Amino acid sequence: MTMTDQKVIDVQNVNFSYSKTPFLKDISFSVNKGEIFGFLGPSGAGKSTLQKVLTGICTNYEGSATILGVESKDHSKDFYEKIGVDFEFPSLFEKLTARENLKYFASLYSGEKRDIDELLREVGLYEHADKKVSAFSKGMKSRLNFIKSLVHDPEVLFLDEPTSGLDPNNSKIMKDLIRKEKEKGKTIILTTHNMQDATELCDRVVFIVNGQMKALDTPHNFIMSRGAVRVTYTYLENGVERTVSTILSNISCDEILRKLIEENRITSIHSAEPTLNDIFIEITGTHLD
Repeated sequence: MTMTDQKVIDVQNVNFSYSKTPFLKDISFSVNKGEIFGFLGPSGAGKSTLQKVLTGICTNYEGSATILGVESKDHSKDFYEKIGVDFEFPSLFEKLTARENLKYFASLYSGEKRDIDELLREVGLYEHADKKVSAFSKGMKSRLNFIKSLVHDPEVLFLDEPTSGLDPNNSKIMKDLIRKEKEKGKTIILTTHNMQDATELCDRVVFIVNGQMKALDTPHNFIMSRGAVRVTYTYLENGVERTVSTILSNISCDEILRKLIEENRITSIHSAEPTLNDIFIEITGTHLD
C-alpha cells in the first residue's frame, strides 16, 4: 500500500440538521494520506458544518465519519492530538504576544511540538513575535492562526478559508506553506469559496450546494471534461478591429486564421480554458459569493 492509498478520512451517508430541516444530506467521500481535498461552495452551503462534523464539534449526525480510523462522534481526547484546525476567524488571545499565544496553545498538547521561532519565520512574523496580537493586522492574525494549527505537528489539517484577507504576497506565502505540509505527508481539508486557491492547491475537490454533494473530481478533470480550450484572435479589416473566437481543436480548419497568419495581419492572439469557477456554475447553477 502506497502513502496515497492509505484512507485517512472516510465519510459514508452523513446527514446532519440543526433543526427539523436537513442541512447536510447523504454526504459520502474518502480522503487519502497526503491529499489536499477541497470543500467548495458558496457561503451557507454546508462546508463549515461538514468540517465541524469531521472535527468532532457537531456529533449528532447520522451515518459514519471516521478520521484516522476513529468515528468523529466517539472521539477521545487523543483525537485532537492528531488534527489541527485553522478556523476562518482567528481564535487568539489579544493581550498576549504572538510567541506567548503559540507557547500557550502548544502546552495544551502532550506530543512533540514544532519549533515556534521557525514557524514564526515561515510566515514572516518572527520580527513581531513579542508584539501583542491586539496590534496585529487582520492578515498577521490570519498567518499566526495558521501556524497555531501546526504547533503540535498534527497528521490532518482542517483549513477554513486560509488566504482570506491576505494580500497577494502573503497569500502566496500561505499557499507555499500548505504545499510544504502536503509534502510532509499531511492530509489537508481545504474549505473555501476561492476557486483559484482550490485550482492551485487541491488534488480533488467536491462541489457542495445546499448541503448536498453535486460533483467530485480533480480540478484538471473538471476543466478538461466540461469545456474546451478556446483561441481568440483579433485582426484589422478596413481599419476596423475584428475579434474571432474558435475552439482550439478546430483551428486547423479555420481558413480565416490561416490566411491572416500567411498575411501577417493578426494583431493579437491568446488561448483560454474554462476556470473551475465556470465549471462550478455550469454544474450547480449557483454563483459563488
